[in-house]
Amino acid sequence: MTAPSDYSVLELPDFRLETGGVLDPARLAYRTHGELAPDKSNAILLPTWFAGDHTSHEWLIGPGRPLDTDRYFVIVPNLFGNGLSSSPSNTPAPQAGADFPHLTMRDNVRAQHALVRDHFGIECLELVIGCSMGAQQTYQWAVSYPGMVARALPFCGSPKTAPHNAVFLEGLRAVLTADPEWRLGRRAPGYAAALRAFARVYAGWGFSQAFYWNERYRALGFDSLDDFLTGFWEANFAGQDTNDLLAMVWTWQHADVGATEGAGGDVVKALGTITARTLAMPAQKDLYFPPEDEVWASAHIPDGEVRVIPGEWGHLTGAGANPEDVEFIGAAVRELLAAPAGS
Repeated sequence: MTAPSDYSVLELPDFRLETGGVLDPARLAYRTHGELAPDKSNAILLPTWFAGDHTSHEWLIGPGRPLDTDRYFVIVPNLFGNGLSSSPSNTPAPQAGADFPHLTMRDNVRAQHALVRDHFGIECLELVIGCSMGAQQTYQWAVSYPGMVARALPFCGSPKTAPHNAVFLEGLRAVLTADPEWRLGRRAPGYAAALRAFARVYAGWGFSQAFYWNERYRALGFDSLDDFLTGFWEANFAGQDTNDLLAMVWTWQHADVGATEGAGGDVVKALGTITARTLAMPAQKDLYFPPEDEVWASAHIPDGEVRVIPGEWGHLTGAGANPEDVEFIGAAVRELLAAPAGS
């Protein structure tokens, strides 16, 4: 897997972490699309998801697309740990590899806030939108900076990682850390055997049971299940850095808007502070961000709505590979952008 190079980096000196560590500097990699209006009123933020980067959701971005760059200035910040922003693989000693500090969703959002407000001078975002871990960052933005978020569209995600979701992540962590090569040389990049196993575990969760039963992988160009597991899943994680994956797993596992300062650990209280017009879009058959979780969360958001994305693609509904999902999500994005902002 070749890392993209079409991005900029904002360095944040003496960046203090919620867990008590410091990155000096923290490096936030980002890509922008379109032009910022003179009054800076047309900005949209699209945070990235697990093991993805700023290219992962380009199907949403561009002239005539839902995030229309003829109208909007779209900022795509990369998640800490993804190998482009500060990560175990690109941070020097003594914080390299397995010694990289733990970063929370709030650390990510606080760095993005510095990019949006301090670097670009933007006071209000027309929309914050994201999928999976990007959706978790979307919720965190709406809680941490309610006055800056006019609209929020988290899809295939949640405001807090649920216990069953955490169990899935524990399985991924166990696969990576059980590899004897990792235990012997923790600062080295990914190990092929562990990454293949990691990909196989992920394959059972990323798509739904119905997706496999109905052989939907054929629409992606694979003639057999074995070809799909190798050509899609193993290829997706090949070359990833083991410690980068572990860093992102930790961030995902500890996602919780209730831990925001002032919420006192109360997710309901945190959700109640959201002023953005919020449209949550879970996927019908997502195995670790099920619709029921978002129905519960939305009930505690003053201007919250849930719209379930139908179909069999499970969590990867949000990846943009299925034309029906692209159309459904795109229509919702356009509708939300055309609606009045939240209070």
